[in-house]
Amino acid sequence: MVINYLENARQQVKYYKSLGERTFEQLEEIDLFWQPNPSSNSIAVIVNHLWGNMLSRWTDFLFTDGEKEWRNRDLEFKEVIKSKEELLQKWEAGWTCLFKALETIDQRNFNTTIYIRNQAHTPLEAINRQLAHYAYHVGQLVYIGKLVKETSWKSLSIPIGKSSDFNKTKFSKGKH
Repeated sequence: MVINYLENARQQVKYYKSLGERTFEQLEEIDLFWQPNPSSNSIAVIVNHLWGNMLSRWTDFLFTDGEKEWRNRDLEFKEVIKSKEELLQKWEAGWTCLFKALETIDQRNFNTTIYIRNQAHTPLEAINRQLAHYAYHVGQLVYIGKLVKETSWKSLSIPIGKSSDFNKTKFSKGKH
């Protein structure tokens, strides 16, 4: 069961990462800095926050508190990213740190107690906590992308009005 859970967690992480990347592919550099209103975050700010969170949570995952002393969370919510290239570098660095940490978890250490902000977690609890957090923010990225692109947005899942077509194709291939 541990191995199945870890494989499923990796698949979910890859899925959320791909949603973000498929959003970035549709956007121009200027779109990454657009905000729906002054109190909302841009895609660049959300990516900066994800990067900081991922590095903090997943560096030395099994050995040190997930809230690292070197993390500057408040700075994560500032417009510090200046280009699409920098955004993509931080995006990749955060996810790479996460994937490497997931590779260190196995049946031998699955019941280890780890800490996030001095709160005890099992690896399962910590992974679930972060999966929910990342899904939340990736959803924000996608939504901002849709707002920016309006009618030229290319759906990342089943387009509205195409569920029946999708189901016909899926079930005609014998996949359930």
